[in-house]
Parts: sequence; C-alpha cells; structure tokens
Amino acid sequence: MPAAQEAPSAGGARPLLAIEGLAKTYPGGTRALDEVTFRVDRPEVIAIIGSSGAGKSTLIRCINRLVEPTAGRVLLGGTDIVKLAPKELRAARRRIGMIFQEFNLVDRLTVMENLLSGRLGSVGFLASWMRRYPPQDIANAFAMLERVGLAGLHDSRADALSGGQRQRVGIGRALMQNPDLLLVDEPTASLDPKTARQIMRLIRSLAEERATPALVNIHDVALAQGFADRVVGLQGGRVCYDGPAADLTPEVLTRIYGDEDWSRTIRKADEDEA
Repeated sequence: MPAAQEAPSAGGARPLLAIEGLAKTYPGGTRALDEVTFRVDRPEVIAIIGSSGAGKSTLIRCINRLVEPTAGRVLLGGTDIVKLAPKELRAARRRIGMIFQEFNLVDRLTVMENLLSGRLGSVGFLASWMRRYPPQDIANAFAMLERVGLAGLHDSRADALSGGQRQRVGIGRALMQNPDLLLVDEPTASLDPKTARQIMRLIRSLAEERATPALVNIHDVALAQGFADRVVGLQGGRVCYDGPAADLTPEVLTRIYGDEDWSRTIRKADEDEA
C-alpha cells in the first residue's frame, strides 16, 4: 500500500474525508489552526462558521493544500493529501472542486471558456493550451449552464456578468471537474441577501443531486442554519462545535462567537425557512 494511502478502519467503511490533528502556524507565530479533527462519512453540506480570524478560510485551503499545513492529516477517500508529492497532488486536486468568494474567473474569457476550464486537469497539455475540448465535455458544459441558470449566456464575457451570475459560473466550473468533494470559501460574501440565498440553495441542490459532500466556509449564521445539514464551529483555530445545524442554540453560538443577543439570528433563520 502506498505511503499516502490509509487502510479502512476496523469498523469497515472508510470516511469520505477525515481531518486529523490539522494545524497551521504562519511565519511570525500566528497559530491559525490547532488540532482540528472531524470526519465526513456521508454526502452532506457542512457549514464552517466562526469569527473573523477563527481559521475558516485556512481550514478550507489546507484541505487542498493551497495553504500548506504545519501538521496533521487530510484523508480524502483514504489518501493523505498532506503527504503527496507535487505530481500526485495535482491529480488529487482534480478530485476537489473549489468555489471562491471572488469567483476567480478570467474576465476576458467567455462564460463557456471559464466553465470548460474546469476540465483543464483532465485533458492533455496541447488540448488545454489550444482550448480544444472533447465533444462530451462541451455537451456537459451546455447542460451545466442550463442547470446553474445561465442558459444562453455561453458567449458572454465573464466581466459582463452580475455578481450572482459570476458565482454561478464558478459553481458550474467546480462541478465540471466531477469532484469527490466541494470546498466553498465564502460564496455569498459579495452578494446581496436575495442572491446569497439563491446561491446557497443552488450549491445545496447540486451537492444533493451529485451526492457530493460540500464544506462551506460562511459568515452568515442564518444561511448556515437554512442550508447546511451540519455545522463545524471554530474558535481560535479549534473546533468548539460539531453537530446538526438545527442545534445551533444561542448557547452554542455564544461558545463560537462570544456573548451576543442571538435570539434575532435564530428567529431570522426560522422566518427564512417559513
């Protein structure tokens, strides 16, 4: 068995994702993550919440090693991402789709070209350089455009789109990878409240359709309650809550964020679901 491969546990099934003792200390001594441990055993939407500086974005980016962890393990289907050499890491990243706060689109390219960039890791160098994709990839991209609500915009430049439309392209691009895991970093931070709810609804429905677990770093507690199955709360780089989104009581939110009148937040989430 390769060094980066983990055997199934004695209980049988291997988790889809296991984070074990993950730590990150930045130069200068700032400890962003401290012994973070949790696992994902089934497809579900997991919201990562916490105050600014709690380590939410660092956690998301350590999973695919956009940020290098200081210690710990990230097991995706039994493969330890942390131990992979560069070539193996590139292959592993093809299994991880990422949706960004600032969309990360190429503004001068069309919607279709941005969407198809999700296939770059799966086509040869020459084909990717010339942006020539297999017919099936193109057909899948048109189907994806319709699914994310952008039918007819395939030839539009990315810089001509609204924020919500740009995020829909980002979602479609990530799913064009056919990933085993979705990492979502503040997908609604730049959007108005109505569009934010539409985007979270789209992410949840697509994750369910594809039976793909999604880890969503989000600052809006009401959105986490409304669209996540489970919440992992970070405080000072450590996990201080891991449980159902429905169990986010004022006491739990105080543990994560500190003292505050959380009754309005809880009520707002209830009203949104009504």
